[in-house]
Amino acid sequence: MNTSPQSEAAHAIQATQARTPKPKILVARAIFPEALARLEEDFEVQSNQADQILTSEELKRALSEVAGALVTGSERIDAQSLANAQNLKVVSNISVGYNNFDVPAMTAAGVMATNTPDVLTDTTADFGFALLMATARRITESEHWVRAGKWGQWSIVNNPLGMDLHHSTLGIIGMGRIGQGIAKRALGFGMKVIYHNRSRLLEADEKACGASYVSKEELLKTADHVVLVLPYTPENHHTIGAK
Repeated sequence: MNTSPQSEAAHAIQATQARTPKPKILVARAIFPEALARLEEDFEVQSNQADQILTSEELKRALSEVAGALVTGSERIDAQSLANAQNLKVVSNISVGYNNFDVPAMTAAGVMATNTPDVLTDTTADFGFALLMATARRITESEHWVRAGKWGQWSIVNNPLGMDLHHSTLGIIGMGRIGQGIAKRALGFGMKVIYHNRSRLLEADEKACGASYVSKEELLKTADHVVLVLPYTPENHHTIGAK
């Protein structure tokens, strides 16, 4: 039977692929089984579905055997962990942040670093607004109150009624992407939004989230509710203190 040149080429490619070993990668923490199965189609995967955090020596040894790694914030990628990683090309962080990456050390080792910027902006804003609602409306306290059987007699003064959010003033300290996301959610409750930030937003961004810039002192004087949307750093420690 005759075969076409294209068919012969396809068979040659398949034969080559069959002989070529798959690149080895490390999946340092447990991931969803379907994601792991997808990776296994193209890679020889060293996985950690037991989800035990690797020690620094275990991580160093694992990186020495792979061409790529999928890690989380629990894996510190620095000069020590990269010391024997001669074939490592890329380390991908399942995270928006990359505080666990020593970027200069990775650059010196010729290892590409990747993260997942922006994917959790709206998700975190949801959580931030949920925390605001839970605090103002005393949701957790009320749930405990109901389970303790204290709901039998309604009382104006003894029931955990909480505070209204609608048409109140929300003060946001830290107006990055997440702060702006919380501000937009507040608009649905008819809230007045004021904010304080190291630098004022562009007018268009202020308009988009319906927020007005004020000093920190003015914010604390006039806001009914205050939300902090700041990275936890030594400078931001006790942003709200006794003074």
